[in-house]
Amino acid sequence: MDATTVLAEVNGNLAAVGYGLAAIGPAIGVGIVVGKTIEGVARQPELAGRLQVLMWIGIAFTEALAFVGIAVGFIPFPA
Repeated sequence: MDATTVLAEVNGNLAAVGYGLAAIGPAIGVGIVVGKTIEGVARQPELAGRLQVLMWIGIAFTEALAFVGIAVGFIPFPA
């Protein structure tokens, strides 16, 4: 096993750990968005349809952060 192989394995492991940490933010964000939507529907039931549409838009934007996080793991860094 040469130094390049060891460096590639360490870099791959760090990318997996980094994405795991990066996934925490969107997970918290989705939880907040859904929780606030439920809270809003409980206060104003007649706005349920409108709030649900806004909730899905918020979830989409929040999950875009997760996609950026996974894409960063595939960027090759110079050794």
